[in-house]
Amino acid sequence: MIRKLGVLGGGQLGRMLIQEAINLDIEIHCLDQDEHAPCSKIAHGFTKGAITDKDTVLEFARDFDLLTVEIENVSIEALFELEANGKSVYPQPRVLELIKDKGKQKVFYQMHNIPTPGFKLWEGSSDAEPPLNFPFVQKLRVGGYDGKGVKVIRNSADWAMRFTEPSVIEELIPFEKELSVIVARNADGEIKSFGAVECEFNSEANLVEFQFSPAAISEAIELKAQSIAKDVILKLDMVGILAVEFFLTQDGTLLVNEIAPRPHNSGHHTIECCYTSQFEQHLRAILNLPLGDTSLIVPGAMLNVLGEKGYEGPAVYEGLDEVLAIPGVYVHLYGKENTKPFRKMGHVTVLGEQLEEIKTKVAMVKQTLKCVSR
Repeated sequence: MIRKLGVLGGGQLGRMLIQEAINLDIEIHCLDQDEHAPCSKIAHGFTKGAITDKDTVLEFARDFDLLTVEIENVSIEALFELEANGKSVYPQPRVLELIKDKGKQKVFYQMHNIPTPGFKLWEGSSDAEPPLNFPFVQKLRVGGYDGKGVKVIRNSADWAMRFTEPSVIEELIPFEKELSVIVARNADGEIKSFGAVECEFNSEANLVEFQFSPAAISEAIELKAQSIAKDVILKLDMVGILAVEFFLTQDGTLLVNEIAPRPHNSGHHTIECCYTSQFEQHLRAILNLPLGDTSLIVPGAMLNVLGEKGYEGPAVYEGLDEVLAIPGVYVHLYGKENTKPFRKMGHVTVLGEQLEEIKTKVAMVKQTLKCVSR
């Protein structure tokens, strides 16, 4: 088994990957342009450099037989060259190339009969007529993350403030719930998925604020979500872990919103709630090991710790002692030195036997734990 792994990116996803890799005695070496990135203090090796620069990635990869990513915004050109020269890269470069462009994602769904909201591709213009009737959603084809690069366009005034870059123009779906399923596949073709989670979004920041597991859905909807997620990773012929985000409409229809080819915010609860975490599962998948048991041990919720509005600078955590005193609460801080409004600074997992108990604890944590700056 490969014992030395190169990772492009050094953020919190890489940090949690390192924490699981230690248990398997795997060295994680990271490349990131931020010398203070969350992985910098705990990676076996850390190289400062741009993951979007072809030559930097090629130089970094010389010492590794296997590479993976913790973010999609990397030099795809470098990864194709490495793959052609015999390096193993998971997820595969062709998958990353497709997924980092939301337009290519949508065309892929359409070609493979994967249910998704109706859309049109828009090349971008300063004076174009709207390609769909209001309301709709505009998503930048490349570069958006954590709610950035997305706008809801409800009228002509909103359209006047649109992005002018190439975008996906998508029907605005009146969904009942937003769900996510994490699915993994190894090189032998074994596929396993985690149970669906229900996501609650911060409307101001347009990113996941907290999520619950298991999702409050019927068994039929659960099985359908699992089936679609497995179908997506199979049709991608992808090795690694994949987050599949869904809209659930009032009539029970599931529509794929977006996918992410890496550990995902909606899977953080698996560290405490499941027999195998999403980070261990990713390692198992890319190393072609047997995939782990995805069963839920105990219900739970995950709450993102976001930088408070009005604060920017060295991070200070208020209420940490009080939160740590609550039974069934697990705090994960990402080691980011500086905070800013809505920046993901950590997450908290809350365990409990009943959903109401979990929600009560989540409310206490949300009210108590604050990331500010002094």
